[in-house]
Amino acid sequence: MSEPNFWDNPDRRNKVIAQLKPLNALLKPYQELSTAVDDAQAMAELCAEDESLEPELERDLGKLSHQLDSFELKAMLSGPADANNAFIRIQAGTGGTDACDFAEMLMRMYMRWAAKQGFTVEEHDLQKNPEAGIQSVTLHVIGEYAYGYLQGEVGVHRLVRISPFNAQGLRQTSFAAVEVTPELDDSIDIEVKPDDLEKQTFTSGGPGGQHQNKTQSGVRLIHLPTGVRGESRTERSQHKNYDNALKLLKARLYAIEDAKRRSVVERAYDEKGEVSWGNQRRNYVLQPYTMAKDVKLEVETPQVQQVLDGEIDIFIQANLRQKAEREHKKKE
Repeated sequence: MSEPNFWDNPDRRNKVIAQLKPLNALLKPYQELSTAVDDAQAMAELCAEDESLEPELERDLGKLSHQLDSFELKAMLSGPADANNAFIRIQAGTGGTDACDFAEMLMRMYMRWAAKQGFTVEEHDLQKNPEAGIQSVTLHVIGEYAYGYLQGEVGVHRLVRISPFNAQGLRQTSFAAVEVTPELDDSIDIEVKPDDLEKQTFTSGGPGGQHQNKTQSGVRLIHLPTGVRGESRTERSQHKNYDNALKLLKARLYAIEDAKRRSVVERAYDEKGEVSWGNQRRNYVLQPYTMAKDVKLEVETPQVQQVLDGEIDIFIQANLRQKAEREHKKKE
């Protein structure tokens, strides 16, 4: 980047900057951690001479432990797209209105988690359910390592509770599917041949009101060799919706190929997979007891309401540690 002609070539410039971003995201915390260790060592030496400084040392060690845990998790994010932004698609499954309400609960959960990380979230293609909740939504999560952190959320999620939509107050089980794909940048190239694409257009709601209801602005792209789809209806312009749909399509194709390379092809990527019994990734139980349990990670907590309020780090951390263990075994 210090070369005199670096900024003259936009393509090369963007690729280098894209490569620099994840490196800085690791190097800066490492440098801060090294400084904190040196400061703690200096404070420990002072405590040997003055015991009254020990409470301050304990506080510093507590902060240092938190920094170390955070850095350790970030160091596990070594995939080529882990540092990228992410798309989360939530789709209501079996369960009628309860499933649509559950899908909206999941949307709120991920938005709250992202806010706590200092990330930005944009809503795309929100499809509301007439009675309550949402039928589907795509969230664009913008922040460093968003995809790396969220990739373990893929799968079918199951909710058990007393249904607020049931006059008899009976317990209801409902399902929603969560798909997570990375936003691809110039450093990752996914080739999609024009002949392999089928383009469909449709009228759509959202921003634009009557304009969108009268024109075929929505775009759906189908990748014929795989059946994978990308869809966008948010923008007023069909051209912009086409670009968004192509971006989502490429992201899904990348996620599938990445999963194949890791020999962990999630059922949720299968367009024919049923969002119902037997396929769940995570259970959220509110009645007759409280429990949030990730079936694949074998991690659980009774604090299900806190989880639904965005406290999902227990599952994110477990997924990253499991992923790191698999990579370590492969190297052995």
